[in-house]
Amino acid sequence: MSGVHTRRLTAQLLAGRTARDPVAVCERLLAVQGQDPRGARLAIRARTHGVSAADVDRALTEDRSLLITWCNRGTLHLVRSEDYPWLALLTTSQLRTSNATRLAQEEFTPAEIERGLGVIERSLVSEGPLTRAQLGHALQRADVPIAGQAIIHLLFRAAIDGLIVRGPMIGRQHAYVLVRDWLPAPGPIDGDVALAELARRYLAGHGPASDRDLARWAGVPLRDARAGLSAIARELVQRPDGLVELACDVRRAARFPAPRLLGAFEPVLLGWQSREAVLGEHAATVVSGGIFRGFAMVQGRAVAVWAIRNGRVVIEPCLPVLDEVAGALESDADAVLTFLGLGQAPASEG
Repeated sequence: MSGVHTRRLTAQLLAGRTARDPVAVCERLLAVQGQDPRGARLAIRARTHGVSAADVDRALTEDRSLLITWCNRGTLHLVRSEDYPWLALLTTSQLRTSNATRLAQEEFTPAEIERGLGVIERSLVSEGPLTRAQLGHALQRADVPIAGQAIIHLLFRAAIDGLIVRGPMIGRQHAYVLVRDWLPAPGPIDGDVALAELARRYLAGHGPASDRDLARWAGVPLRDARAGLSAIARELVQRPDGLVELACDVRRAARFPAPRLLGAFEPVLLGWQSREAVLGEHAATVVSGGIFRGFAMVQGRAVAVWAIRNGRVVIEPCLPVLDEVAGALESDADAVLTFLGLGQAPASEG
């Protein structure tokens, strides 16, 4: 399994060559978990050199080359703008039933949902881009209920309807925009072609993998995952272990990367059915209650968790590490703060 693990780390850009910029990372991974804004940016950091969080913000705000929206598994993801139309087509239709249930639990009637969507649309037409708080004020003025989780489920509905995405940054906040105003109108999308592209791009950033790995990651039915893989069968190599990978992918498994701090909701934990290769016996320390903590990876495995507290990186080892490894992680902690624009920090605690 170690050979599979190193190949996956290489595909993930965590070993071997890195990407040139945030857009290239999203091109390789297709979709980067995005509900934790700092975590998404740290996923970019781990896969590039000489890039900062400000570069991610610039791609979102000025270049419009990246955006954040609900797609795979009904979770916010950072994706390339050019991939948004077909990825949304494949991964959002199955989210409607659960969204309708949640809106009903928030006591939304169908008429209130439509009225709320209308308020969001008109507000963005006249005043957009707008943050969640600003949209909340507009909905309140129109007597649309937004207490508790109601506004989240309403914004989710607007997103899976293809009305809105998270586009530019306003200060430190992600702002919502109308898709039709922010992005070029897409051409016709062939569903079968899109499934093939989904399978191809997934394997580029996650191979070797199985059909079930793909279905789980993308949040699509297993039959769709299999259809996508079948459509590119001539491009695949079937491995003895039952996994597949792209035949044109000539990357050799690189050596394990240097000790590195990875952020919350790190993509390397979310791409396959099992996280055992990375987390091993420390799974409960890193992942608990649906929360994925930032962790330190050494020789391809988690050895510590970490967080930023009072402007400094605090590292909490899960097991003893060599002094040279601890020193490398402390240096990387400084690099994390520099990337985020938070300045240098005192040495981390261990």
